This record gives sequence, C-alpha cells and structure tokens, in this order.
Amino acid sequence: MSRIVSCLCAALFALGIGARPVAAQSVAPAAPIPVKVVVLAMFERGEDTGDAPGEYQLWVEREHLDQVLPLPAGYHHLRMNKDGVLGMLTGVGTAKAAASVMALGLDPRFDLSKAYWIVAGIGGGDPADVSLGSAVWVDHMLDSDLAYEIDAREIPRHWSTGRVPMRHSAPYEQPMSVQPGDPVFTLNPQLVTWAYELTKNIQLADTEGIRSSRGRFKGFPNAMKPPFVTHGDALSGSTFWHGALFDQWANAWVRYYVGDQGNFMESAMEDTGTLQSLAFLNAAGRVDLRRVLVLRTISNYDRPAPGATAAESLKQMVGGNYSAYMESLDAAERVGDAVVRDIVDHWAERAATIPSAQGNTTR
Repeated sequence: MSRIVSCLCAALFALGIGARPVAAQSVAPAAPIPVKVVVLAMFERGEDTGDAPGEYQLWVEREHLDQVLPLPAGYHHLRMNKDGVLGMLTGVGTAKAAASVMALGLDPRFDLSKAYWIVAGIGGGDPADVSLGSAVWVDHMLDSDLAYEIDAREIPRHWSTGRVPMRHSAPYEQPMSVQPGDPVFTLNPQLVTWAYELTKNIQLADTEGIRSSRGRFKGFPNAMKPPFVTHGDALSGSTFWHGALFDQWANAWVRYYVGDQGNFMESAMEDTGTLQSLAFLNAAGRVDLRRVLVLRTISNYDRPAPGATAAESLKQMVGGNYSAYMESLDAAERVGDAVVRDIVDHWAERAATIPSAQGNTTR
C-alpha cells in the first residue's frame, strides 16, 4: 500500500501537483483607458481622411485622431489621440446615434466617468436668429418626432398645425406641464454659458458663396450678418423638414415646451437619441450628463428665401448641396476644438470640477 502511495506522490510531483498550488494562468485585465473628451460626429461622406469631408473628417485630421479602435457593437470604429480625446461617428438618424452611444458607454475598455461629451454637427438654421456658417451652443434640445399628427389636408380650420403634443388633443393645448418622457433635454446651463463665453469671439469663415446666399434673406437682419457664435434651442428629429410654415411650427413647439424664454434656432436629426442614451448611462454611473455639450453649425436655412417656394428650396439641398456646407463643417471643428483644447490643457482642474462662465465650478 505504501508503495502505491509513494508512486502516486511521485507522479503528482512530476506533474507539478501537490508540491505547491497551481499557478494562475489568467492575465489581469488592463485598466480602462481614461477619456477626457468624446467628440461625436454623425455622418461622413467617404473615408475618415483624405477625401470630401463629412462632419467627422476635420476632427480626425486636425485633432490627430490616429489610433483606430474597433467598436463592433456601434456604427463605426473609434479614433483616439494621445491627449485622451476620443472621436466617434454615430451614423445618421436617432436610432443609430442612440445605439452607437450606448455601445461606447457600456464598453469596459474606457473610463468615461470624467469625460466631457461634445456633439459637433451641422443643421438647418432659423433665419430670424442665425446666419449661414454660424455656430449654436444648444440650451434645450427637443424631440420633434414624439407627437400626434393629423395630415395637413384634414386638420380643423382653426388649427395652425396638424402636430399635437403627446397626451393632448389639440396643438399647444393648455395646461402644459413637462413630465418624465416628454421630449425635452436641458443641457447644463453653467457649462453651456462657459462654452459660449469661451468661443463667442471666434472669427468664422465668411466666403463669397455664403454672402451671396444670405443676401437673398432681406427682412431677416440676423440672417444677413456674417457668421457668429450664439446659443439657443434646437429640435431633433429623423424627418428632414423644410419650409416657412414648419419654421413657424418649430418656434411655437419650442416655446410651448420651454416657455417664453425658449428660442428655436436650429434643426438636427440625431441629438435626442444621443442624449437619451447618455441620460441612461448617467443613471448607471457610466457618464456624467452634466459634462455634455451640443454644438450645431448652420449649413442651410430651414425655410426658403423670400420669393421662393419650399419645394424649390428643398430641391437645391437634395444630395447635401447646402449653402454653407464646407463653412459649417469648419465652424463646428474650430468652435468645438476651442473647448476641447481648454479641457485638455487644464485637465487636472476640469476633471475635478465642471467650469462655468462665472468662474464657479460644479463637482
């Protein structure tokens, strides 16, 4: 019996068993990559670099987002630079944006707990408030899709629109009270004001092409100005609407939800999807919703010039032939990058506290 035990012990020692515990073979997971700023663009016309640009390309080239990181659960791979700036292309439309942002937010490779988020894209502007090539920091973002709607050919004579707010039976029905699930996102007012004050004096490109285009908007003093930086409210929806009557509706819709201080300036497509995902990720402790900014620059007006029809004006834009396309892409990167550079250059302070125009900070 002792001989059998002796042989068994010898065999176990030969296999490395019994003399000491089995060494762990697994490698400890790498620490998450700390991200300082996430820049979100929505569309690209071709490659990330070297061809006709969309919203993403100028960021990739000018911010040197050279490190490519796969994101199989998102629309497009990610890009990062040595400064901790992460670039993301969400895809066009609310659904793609929401899914892609959620994929990034839940990715364990990244520490996004202190990251600032900047949505930087182009959109249509209200000529009553902005000019071509201008930049708008968004105060409130409203969802223009969440509504009831009656075909315009069937609306009652006394209605101004066929679009009706949820839980109501007529346009702009009172009393109105914003409830959970209503289509309103309010960006951190202190951070928005800080971003606006930091960038309001940036000189934006004013080309002969956009001077000619805005010259048709006589009677709209702000539309006739050279491009400038401002802040105001925006609508986000997957339907690309256009026309003077829709512009009137957009202004009334914003005032209804935001109040008399609401001022519609710009139309977008993806931003409520992005903000909804970020709100969920904030509740999960993955991101800080107070560190989110939306910047939209004006590639076209949301209505035709006086004397033109909505159909004629829309026809000119089909295929992305916008009046200030290149100028608005440049403005989005130049204005947005001023904020990115400030955050990166003062990271120790910006990581700990959220800046405000008054010099106060939010922890």
